[in-house]
Amino acid sequence: MKSSFIPYRSAATAMIALVLAACAQTAPNPPAPGTLAAQQDRISDGVIDRDYGVYRETQQRIKALNDGGRRVADYQLSKAQCWLDVSFHEYSRNDRGGFPQAALSESQRIIGALEAGQDAGWATPLVNHAEKLRPDLWARYDALKQSAGFSCAAQQTACGEVELVHAGNEIHDAGWRHAKPYIQIAEDLAGGAEKSAAGCGTLPKPIVAVPLEKITLSADALFQFDKSDSKDLLPKGRAELDDLAQKLATRKVTVTAIRVTGYTDRLGSAAYNQRLSLARANTVKRYLQDHGVTAPIGVDGRGLQDQLVACTGVKPRPALLACLQPNRRVEVTISAE
Repeated sequence: MKSSFIPYRSAATAMIALVLAACAQTAPNPPAPGTLAAQQDRISDGVIDRDYGVYRETQQRIKALNDGGRRVADYQLSKAQCWLDVSFHEYSRNDRGGFPQAALSESQRIIGALEAGQDAGWATPLVNHAEKLRPDLWARYDALKQSAGFSCAAQQTACGEVELVHAGNEIHDAGWRHAKPYIQIAEDLAGGAEKSAAGCGTLPKPIVAVPLEKITLSADALFQFDKSDSKDLLPKGRAELDDLAQKLATRKVTVTAIRVTGYTDRLGSAAYNQRLSLARANTVKRYLQDHGVTAPIGVDGRGLQDQLVACTGVKPRPALLACLQPNRRVEVTISAE
């Protein structure tokens, strides 16, 4: 009679396989893209790794905004980063409430507005029903926003406001002992921001870069239709960019900054037009840099914003495309000392 005994090594191997399979499981009800798994689903490495991917993607969007020319110390970009930081901090501490998702969503809201070229606002919402602690600190931050030296204190102000909300969440979730460290952070940031703002006005006045010239290039002359890469540049477009690079290299004033802004017409989705306009601006930036332009170049994609002509009621489509041509453009703004 054949024995049904399972050798020890085979049993151990089977157990390891079961554990690995359990770790690889995903949430039974997958969350929407860009959102975190529900707390009860964070029981496997697969789900947690997926959530970490959401944080990585959000961080990459912040980096892309900075790469596009928005300062790290910008108030709204700083606030997006600080919301992301406190969300990840509480997620890694196994916060069982709604704060990690609420803080992440606020970060993503600000990022989305900045990506669309919109003002993300100056309010700091009390997410997840956080209590509004320390009115005196809120008043100090409001005063900083009105101060002449706010540009030097914007980052500390943004993060201090977020830490106050963080503390307000902790006090109703875990009590004063857990809220106190974040209030201390907010106090320290308020003091640092006030010193930065006060010193901002006493710094030597910098040489101011003023707009010297704005050159508008037709996107239809630069690129093949619906394209944005350097390989899609048309001969006429290359000639225009070569001429621009030559002019920049031979100017007798010191060019301190260049801003390349891409635009599209109103046809197509806003998201697609935003990506296309930014990609074209980046291609023009790289082309100028490859052809000897050394001044700092920032880029911006405005998509279907700031339309020059509406062409309401123009038909058929070829006539409409021709009418909308002025909207499809790349603007190069040159600043000098």
